[in-house]
Amino acid sequence: MKFKHYKFILKEIKNSSFLYLQSMALLLITYIDWTLIPFVTKLEGTYLPVFMISFFMLIGALDGIVQPIFKHIKIYNIYLFSIILDIIQIASYFLYGVSIELFTYVILAIFTIQGITFEVARVHTVDFMQDESIDLKEYLMLRSFIISLAIIFGGISAMLFDYFNIDLLYILSYLTFLALFSIYLQYKLYKMFKKRVIKSTLEIEPDHKELFEKFR
Repeated sequence: MKFKHYKFILKEIKNSSFLYLQSMALLLITYIDWTLIPFVTKLEGTYLPVFMISFFMLIGALDGIVQPIFKHIKIYNIYLFSIILDIIQIASYFLYGVSIELFTYVILAIFTIQGITFEVARVHTVDFMQDESIDLKEYLMLRSFIISLAIIFGGISAMLFDYFNIDLLYILSYLTFLALFSIYLQYKLYKMFKKRVIKSTLEIEPDHKELFEKFR
């Protein structure tokens, strides 16, 4: 049966704490965003002119163009920036009670920057998969599986919240709790990535010295 191909997903996540942390953080971040996106889209259509909606769409489409700029960026710095962005997103929730229009602008800006960061991180994370003994194709399948799962759960949650007429303030409080946990997971990933990058750098330096000695 074709369903047996799903076994590798659970196997890989179970056998690697690194992949487990990555999967959990990716699941939570994507779930939070896709639970909130339908409500923000409704506010977007109500309060924002077409010009501004198009502007945010154009900025979001720059991810492939700006990636070469971040070719040599350290992966742990991307996670650090992502953590800062998540903290700003949580803080932006308080704007809902101040100005719905301002909240819509800010949250859309955060989503746009987050989308670009998400793509930059995806490209740089691939470099570390060889250390996890996982095939690149399987890793990309695993990542796509986690993202699809999170989007489905997020969409269902949004539908249930809307069906039961849950106030957006309560939804934001619920998402804040999940976001704080995702920040914790991302911080652990940040430390893990930083440790691996520093270790890799220290291993390369002696190799360069040995090569220099041979040709001196």
